[in-house]
Amino acid sequence: MSKKIVLFFILFTTLASSAQELNCTVTINAEQTGQPNNQIFRTLKTQLTEFINTTSWTDKNYKNQEKIDCNMSIIINSFDANIFNATIQIQASRPVYQSTYSSPIYNYNDKQFNFSYVEFQPLVFNINSFDSNLVSVIAFHVYTIIGLDSDTFELNGGEPYFSIAKQIVNTAATGGSKGWKSTDGKQSRYSFNDALVSQVYKEFHSVMYNYHRLGMDKMHNSPKVAKLSISAAINTLKGINDRRPNSYLLRTFFDAKSNEIENIFSDGPAVNITSLVDNLNRIAPTKRANWSKIRY
Repeated sequence: MSKKIVLFFILFTTLASSAQELNCTVTINAEQTGQPNNQIFRTLKTQLTEFINTTSWTDKNYKNQEKIDCNMSIIINSFDANIFNATIQIQASRPVYQSTYSSPIYNYNDKQFNFSYVEFQPLVFNINSFDSNLVSVIAFHVYTIIGLDSDTFELNGGEPYFSIAKQIVNTAATGGSKGWKSTDGKQSRYSFNDALVSQVYKEFHSVMYNYHRLGMDKMHNSPKVAKLSISAAINTLKGINDRRPNSYLLRTFFDAKSNEIENIFSDGPAVNITSLVDNLNRIAPTKRANWSKIRY
């Protein structure tokens, strides 16, 4: 057996045995089309599930218990031949140390999700070219999820993945689909990624680390210290909000975290919540119903 064949075999075995990064559940709701049982929707679901969960998105080897749990729920509003008008809701969470609980890290409702798809067409991601809005949108959210997850385990750990997402934004902007340009509104993929890579929002990454690694992961043995770390992390967001009130980045953060924050500070050892609740009402006024229940 030649050295080249041996090398290829080793490389193939290594790639085949490495666990991918995501454990993603894909759902497709096509009720609004009037043809919810159309075979193309089942095929799309199967292909997307396989594409997301079997692609190696990074060069890291994730163990099965380290895979990031996420859900992608696609609502098809209408379709004509191979053109689909849709929205996609993405949610992701990360496990909490010494616990069966998973803490939500991402809750994004992407309404700019029109795409073309031909049944059984290969779904292939190439970072250097824009070939499919379907693939580019999915890849963008995958790298954003991996980046946010990495931020919770290592300070600024998500930076390389947010940079890849930025490259996807720049490449996809040439394709003409919505969501990829600065002119596509404040609730676009462009705007969300721009905040994640901007120095204006740099504290956000330390908040993600302090909230999860120094807060949630300490709940099992030091709940009061953990709650103080989480409170301090949330209060850090005030600086961002002062500079950029009602930013999409913070709105998305609290879409994921509002119920969790309410539960954390409504149980367990008591901590001073006066400034916390005041800042929460200032930063995320649309979640006042949650904050009003924090009375502990």
